[in-house]
Amino acid sequence: MEIVTRAARPELHDAAAAVFRERWPEFVFHDDVPARYLGRVETYFPRYDVMVLDEGIVVAGGWAVPLAWDGTLDDLPSGYDDALIRAVDGREAGVEPTSLSFMAAAVASSHDKRGMAGVVLEELTRRAHDDGLRQVVAPLRPTWKHRYPTVSMAEYARWARPDGLHIDPWIRTHQRLGARVLGPAPRSMVIEGTVAEWERWADMAFPVTGEYVVPGALNLVRVDRERDRGVYVEENLWVQHR
Repeated sequence: MEIVTRAARPELHDAAAAVFRERWPEFVFHDDVPARYLGRVETYFPRYDVMVLDEGIVVAGGWAVPLAWDGTLDDLPSGYDDALIRAVDGREAGVEPTSLSFMAAAVASSHDKRGMAGVVLEELTRRAHDDGLRQVVAPLRPTWKHRYPTVSMAEYARWARPDGLHIDPWIRTHQRLGARVLGPAPRSMVIEGTVAEWERWADMAFPVTGEYVVPGALNLVRVDRERDRGVYVEENLWVQHR
């Protein structure tokens, strides 16, 4: 296995993107905030965008952003979008980062259950520590939360197995690396589009105004046919690593 930055191996960009698209529903890729900020993330923070290669093939990857956080719950970003904005705006304003926020990690299905996600997260954590960042956090998108879209993230965060670990495999992965749950990221991503766009992203019909269970969505999607708008506000879950 080899760990490289995506900046060092730009020819693998498409292969890395395919690993991420394999893991998330289409609508996730239509959040307006990343569209405005990811280009600058790639320019400012290439050190925190890594891939794991197995015989030259991308089998896992992950990226993170350094940001200023004072360590209190009140100062946490509201989620993924807000962390992205705080990191980029802080860099441009000359604000010294204190923490690293994992933003995403993915493993190719061919390498499931081999500990590859842990490899990615530990490498990003090592880089944060080497750079003097004092805290590592993440707005998690729990793997099984889409099965319970009407349950709040605060309630879901309390669901544990008899051994004390969470029922959700992605939360467990972080717990096994020493992470503790901080609380919900209430407005982590906001995705808006026309009804036709949402029907295409979700591959389902929205015949009347109302709230819908959409495959892959952690919360309900609100569709307003009269206004021709669909709005999805996703809750994530903040955790903090040791």
